[in-house]
Amino acid sequence: MAARRPKAQQGIQSIEVGARILQALAQASGPQMLRDLAATARMPAAKAHRYLVSFMRMGLVEQQAETGLYDLGAFALELGLSAVARLEPVALAAAALAELRTETGQTVALAVWANHGATIVRWLGADTPVSASLRVGAVMPLTRSATGGAFLAFLPQEATARWVKKELIDHARQGLTPSTREEVEHLTAQIRRQGFARTSEFIPGISGVAAPVYDHSGAMTLALVALGYSKPFDAAAAKISAAVVHKAALLSQRLGAG
Repeated sequence: MAARRPKAQQGIQSIEVGARILQALAQASGPQMLRDLAATARMPAAKAHRYLVSFMRMGLVEQQAETGLYDLGAFALELGLSAVARLEPVALAAAALAELRTETGQTVALAVWANHGATIVRWLGADTPVSASLRVGAVMPLTRSATGGAFLAFLPQEATARWVKKELIDHARQGLTPSTREEVEHLTAQIRRQGFARTSEFIPGISGVAAPVYDHSGAMTLALVALGYSKPFDAAAAKISAAVVHKAALLSQRLGAG
């Protein structure tokens, strides 16, 4: 007698259809026009708009007032960060993060590589918080921040190329550095040589150090970060950098890195 096939569970088709819009936004590199979202989600623009209105009411989607473009909203970010926080590497890093704050006396953070780049997912402030702008969910630039620099140097180039290209265009427009691929290559080589990224130029008065954490496959999975006010931080930079690198190495071992 043939085995009975399990009966498919009944779902709500409209939710599954609407999810295609959220998937399109999640896969996009930035805010999208209605017509582009509709095309990617394979539905008429009028139908996509009705879903977007509901998603905006829920906080899953937001519309930019200046451009009319659509992007993921605050509730979508909350869901994503909650999911990331449940991943084994992030959960295992919680104790190491607390230890690093105690050892260095600095504000510390944990970042992952997400849809929009180097993203802060955990944050432990020291007695004096360094900046309210560096919050959970913040995306750090690859070429100007310590957090981003770690991913720039230790992720495969193909993973970061699109974001580097965008930053260089923005830098040329704003008169910032680095502004050429040669400068980016020099920066990347320097970070790789020393084994960590360090900067005091991204936010005036704030210095930071970030080191890579690897998983069992040898791939970078997290960045461990310490940052603080530049004057006391820079005076103890060697000690802080060594503590961050050491803690990142120990965490990599716990994740099975060779």
